Amino acid sequence: MSTGTMGVGAGPVAAVGPPGDAGDPLADDAGGPGRTTIDDSVVEKIAARAVGEVDEVGGVASRVLGIQIGSDAPDRSPEVHARVDGSIVTLDVTLSVTYPAPVGQVTRHVREHVADRIRTLTGLSTRQVDISVTALHHPQVARRELA
Repeated sequence: MSTGTMGVGAGPVAAVGPPGDAGDPLADDAGGPGRTTIDDSVVEKIAARAVGEVDEVGGVASRVLGIQIGSDAPDRSPEVHARVDGSIVTLDVTLSVTYPAPVGQVTRHVREHVADRIRTLTGLSTRQVDISVTALHHPQVARRELA
């Protein structure tokens, strides 16, 4: 049986009962009797990596008190916030897209790829991926070096 729990100093986590339980997303976990928990921060890291694996996607500038520090650029990381409730994940992703890539197609690919990576790596199901595109950036041009 899957339940949500809170750890000391941690956000909600996915908690999974003994392997083989009905509805257990980690039923193939051969670790023996016990419980596997997956913290929000782990899902956030997996999702951020997965977003970065999608072509035409870049990261976002850091913000302090709502003021942008730096620029939205392809070499920055996307911002991801995850909520794990039992075996269900919801995500908020903030990213930039390379101009002139079709934003709708890029964000659809991000949703599909992130949900697939989370399912593959954790066994959790992704219910929703909300995406905010904060900027369009120019494609990175390979720098030429003069010899």
